[in-house]
Amino acid sequence: MTINDHVIDAEGLRRTYSGGFEAVRSLSFSVARGELFALLGTNGAGKTSTLELLEGLARPDGGSVRVLGHDPYTERAKVRPRVGVMLQEGGFPSELTVRETARMWAGCTSGARPVGEVLELVGLDRRENVRVKQLSGGERRRLDLAMALLGRPEILFLDEPTTGLDAEGRRETWELVRDLRDGGTTVLLTTHYLEEAEELADRLAIMHEGRIAAEGRVADVVGAYPSQISFQLPDGYHLGDLPPLGQLGVTRHELSGRTVRLHTDRLQQAATGVLAWAGEQGLELRGLDVRSASLEEAFLNIAREAKEPGAQESGAQETVGAGTAEKEVAAR
Repeated sequence: MTINDHVIDAEGLRRTYSGGFEAVRSLSFSVARGELFALLGTNGAGKTSTLELLEGLARPDGGSVRVLGHDPYTERAKVRPRVGVMLQEGGFPSELTVRETARMWAGCTSGARPVGEVLELVGLDRRENVRVKQLSGGERRRLDLAMALLGRPEILFLDEPTTGLDAEGRRETWELVRDLRDGGTTVLLTTHYLEEAEELADRLAIMHEGRIAAEGRVADVVGAYPSQISFQLPDGYHLGDLPPLGQLGVTRHELSGRTVRLHTDRLQQAATGVLAWAGEQGLELRGLDVRSASLEEAFLNIAREAKEPGAQESGAQETVGAGTAEKEVAAR
């Protein structure tokens, strides 16, 4: 395999739960070796259901998935020793200490790292004699990550890895994940933190109701959505008093009370025009906010667009350039 080979390939994946609820609907994407791929989505979008199919914890109801060239469900023995899995919640025995938990987990892991090494890696070496039940929520997430790293995985699946961490802990985890990626580990993560995806991902996909609504490099996904300028109209002025919005490069506008919001693909041109008009009129624009398109804006737009009539029937995909420790043991 070369650096450009796909190590994860999903084609037309489907997953249906009892009652006929279809959580994953004909999902297709791939991840290259050494890439960090983020899977985003609204609550209930199907992210965790998709991850469980990729991890081999469930059989797809349709389509196919290959991880390192194998079916992760039917060929689990060939895949499992080469991947690490961090579930949303580890569910470790509460009376065991951190070190005892790691030793237990190492006994279920092929080619496990030394326990002391992996605990130091996630910053738990000084808490090794603390019982799991006494750990904070953030420390428990660190322990989940440590167990996923025990086997020196080629592919690392991270399901909401920084939930419960404080700002410092989140940044430290980001640095660790970057180092793993730079060392050649392929990482697929789900997260609710859009900043996390912007910071870490080489590419990402945004899911909504079981489908991928947008996929590509972060800059390309963000670049498909407009920048914004907002401000309060001064007393005595109306929207029609502004220069012609089309000439400013404005593609859409909104007015809420006295607050104007302009959307544009030509931010510098639009901002220059608005400020020049305000200067000519001798006005101070209160609440002035000029911002480039962001992943948050793209995410919210995709969620809105997916709810428009006909969106679900089309199933179109735009491309722009929760488990427990017991479940995890069963997967080994």
